[in-house]
Amino acid sequence: MEFEIVTDSSCNLIEDMIDDFGLHILPLAFMVDGKEYQSYLKGQHTDLAQFYTMMRDGKVITTSLPNLADSEALMRGLLEQGRDVLYLGFSSGLSGTFEAIELLIGELAGQFPERKLFAVDTLAASGGEGLLIWHAVHRARAGASIDEVRTWVEGNKLNLAHWFTVDDLMFLFRGGRVSKTAAWAGTMLNIKPVMHVDDEGRLIPLEKVRGRKKSLHALVDHMEKAAVRPIGEQTVFITHGDCQEEAEYVADQVRERFGCANIVINYVDPVIGAHSGPGTMALFFLADKREGFLCCEAVQPVGKSAYSPCSGSSEFARTAHRAVRLVRNLRAGSTQIFLRIGVFVA
Repeated sequence: MEFEIVTDSSCNLIEDMIDDFGLHILPLAFMVDGKEYQSYLKGQHTDLAQFYTMMRDGKVITTSLPNLADSEALMRGLLEQGRDVLYLGFSSGLSGTFEAIELLIGELAGQFPERKLFAVDTLAASGGEGLLIWHAVHRARAGASIDEVRTWVEGNKLNLAHWFTVDDLMFLFRGGRVSKTAAWAGTMLNIKPVMHVDDEGRLIPLEKVRGRKKSLHALVDHMEKAAVRPIGEQTVFITHGDCQEEAEYVADQVRERFGCANIVINYVDPVIGAHSGPGTMALFFLADKREGFLCCEAVQPVGKSAYSPCSGSSEFARTAHRAVRLVRNLRAGSTQIFLRIGVFVA
């Protein structure tokens, strides 16, 4: 490539791909028992299974932005070598990382006026950020200039669909993302939120289903409704919170339903995983738009296993009535599990 691409560890690309693409990674940090760790260190393998084991054991994990001094040193070194730099950053709707690095880039741009130095807020996270970078690199390798790649990313980033689910709402509670009552209610009722990243780069819950398998199917259902055709020709990314077998299951569903041959599976990094917990599952692909479709199965009363889709206003009303009955004996705060789950990391 005729320029350098810098990104951060929240892109969740596999190590071999980072090396092959020649990417420069700014590592976000996390702390466990007062000890700080980097989410990514070039040439060093991070045992992410061990990280998720610590979460399951109840360890308190906090996160922080990339070290600004190290970030400046990396980009200054590239500029001093006469290289132009394109920074593709973690969504500003989920982290303060992009804002901090953008300010740094503004300072460096003034010191190196002869160089091109751009920052793009991908409004993406995890494999969504990674897949956007995958497309950017392939365009650069095909001969696109830094300006052309920057323009493509800005013009297409809102077509990068993110669909998430989590397995254990108590980890969202530990991170302060839902109340204890909401997490308890959702756990007792086996409710799994289905979320996506919206056009402002925020993780937004759109639906809820009962049961883990149904939540995994919901991700693939959304892909069927929104993915750019022909779906089978797409490269698809899947990231997970230490649930490899379930990630393989989702990949198999994508292959069987759409014929996709190029599917990349990797862990959710520790900084994002610290907020979503073990059992996080996410599916990423190119779509006509990110806008969510309220197409998933509705929650049924306790004790019933059947699920019926919302099809028309009368069915929606019946579904809403069932949902109210479902929680009527719980404390009022428990209903927020159906309404809002906010996530902001680092």
